[in-house]
Amino acid sequence: MNPLNAVVTLLAVALLATVPAVGAEAVRAVDGDTIVVGGIMHRIHGIDAPEFGQTCKGSSGKLWPCGKVALAEMEMLVLSAARVEFDDRGKDGYGRQLSVCRADGQDIGKRLVEDGLAWSFRKYSHDYDVDEEKARSRGKGVWQAETETPSDFRAHKWDSAIQSVPDRRCPIKGNINDKGERIYHAPWSPWYTKTRVNVEHGERWFCDEAEAVAAGWRAPFWGR
Repeated sequence: MNPLNAVVTLLAVALLATVPAVGAEAVRAVDGDTIVVGGIMHRIHGIDAPEFGQTCKGSSGKLWPCGKVALAEMEMLVLSAARVEFDDRGKDGYGRQLSVCRADGQDIGKRLVEDGLAWSFRKYSHDYDVDEEKARSRGKGVWQAETETPSDFRAHKWDSAIQSVPDRRCPIKGNINDKGERIYHAPWSPWYTKTRVNVEHGERWFCDEAEAVAAGWRAPFWGR
């Protein structure tokens, strides 16, 4: 069955946010730790997956596209599911919904951490610490060799970008595409260096992601 034709039914149960599925576009994988369902963006609680453009070192020493592999697993989990459930954990600093998400009863965050395709986000949660330790001990995914955490990857990209932008406090590029969609590119976006900001056309710079979201821009969607 084509995953894009999967029917997603969000069950109305206690403490679970419920949105009726409306066909193939009801669910979309954004990246390795974010999905959109019924127009609501859900950041998976307790995990931090590699950024889409991030690479990691393998056991042989060669780099592999860990960010793309994490996204592929997210797509596999949610696009073929008969139902996706959400346990609301509030909002993050960028206005995204934080949720423990389950695809056909399977905890998505736990699965990604178990497979070595996400870190337990210990800055905010310890729910998946044990799963991370198991993945690490088995050398799975990102644990094949020493590799950069997503937060360090973002920090290094940020520090590099602020050296070459007009206002060194504000390196995020707010772009308007051919469809009129307002999309922002942070320094860790694979399209960052290709994106130009034309202020005469209403495009602009942002100092952080929260500011961009509040102004009506969204992050890029890397998945289906």
